[in-house]
Amino acid sequence: MKLLPFLRPLLEAAAAVTLMVVGLRVITGFFTRKSRVYRPTFLRQFALLFWPLLCLGVGLPFLGTFFYAGTLSSYELVLLTAVAAVVLGFSVPAFLLHSQYYARNLHTTLVFDPKQNVLEVYEGRVRIPFGKKDIARVERVTCKSERLFWSNYTYLKLQLQTGEVLTLTSLLTNLEPVAEFLRNTPLEKKQRWFCWA
Repeated sequence: MKLLPFLRPLLEAAAAVTLMVVGLRVITGFFTRKSRVYRPTFLRQFALLFWPLLCLGVGLPFLGTFFYAGTLSSYELVLLTAVAAVVLGFSVPAFLLHSQYYARNLHTTLVFDPKQNVLEVYEGRVRIPFGKKDIARVERVTCKSERLFWSNYTYLKLQLQTGEVLTLTSLLTNLEPVAEFLRNTPLEKKQRWFCWA
């Protein structure tokens, strides 16, 4: 396998860089106060994608043997297909949700401070004007299972009196405190196997 000697240094370098970035973020997190401004950050994305990336990283070398499919026996091919189905079945849905949430909230900024009674949403640099009284209904969608790789992908839909709908995804932050903050508005809770926003 000529690909393995070339791939190993790249994977080691990527792991070292990731470890350094995460370590620096954790260390600097001790000295900063809790933020009330939420955007899609690297650390939040890494936390959501950790298990799908790990599954793909473990299963990817096995999937490379599909290039030698002509030399494999039928038993090995069936086993390899089962491994590929498990790896892709656990990873791909999380990547699809992540990319959809990223596209939806890439330019969204949430300013949330329940102690100061602040909930603001910005699209780009433009603040969307609304108050708690302007929210007609809140839809909270969570995953039915807590054991799937995509279970942490949830979203809130704020339906304003004007008819505008604001979608806040878990790519910004944990949405449970936001839903708790909006408990006095009409809140509709839904559960789905796949939380496509």
